[in-house]
Amino acid sequence: DVFNVLLQVLEDGRLTDGHGRTVDFRNTVIVMTSNLGSHLIQEKAQSGDTRGMRSAVLDEVGRHFRPEFINRVDELVVFEPLKREQIRAILDIQLAGLNQRLESQDYTLELSEAARDRLAEAGFDPVYGARPLKRAIQQRLENPLAQSLLRGEFMPGTRIVVDADGENLTFSQQTREAA
Repeated sequence: DVFNVLLQVLEDGRLTDGHGRTVDFRNTVIVMTSNLGSHLIQEKAQSGDTRGMRSAVLDEVGRHFRPEFINRVDELVVFEPLKREQIRAILDIQLAGLNQRLESQDYTLELSEAARDRLAEAGFDPVYGARPLKRAIQQRLENPLAQSLLRGEFMPGTRIVVDADGENLTFSQQTREAA
């Protein structure tokens, strides 16, 4: 049982495997995540009443886990759902990483505000956090861009400009001097 193994690690600071080998966990930080109470977080966030959110989630955690397990956890952190502006900030971080990868191949990527808006909109889901954003970037930007690069539509040394045309993203190129 996973909880019994975790109890051993959290209580004794060590773990013994089936072969009798012991691993020292005394100077280890263990981070565990759960979706317990996520429906409560969504309900409270949508209603705008987040005051009782933490206690409602902790009650849910108490119904699911045994007290001896909960008592060995030093800190419980309850996160609020991501908001649109936070998704946009995560998008900017992801795009910076993509641009860095492209620059190593001698391409520069530039997205218009409209293109950024489409990606952030496609990737916004308060229930699932930032995971849909990663999929939206991959499906709507990275995959079509990779196909264009493989077809030779963009030459190294150019700036790839991404814009939005309705719900779709469009790709064009400019020489770096013209941009």
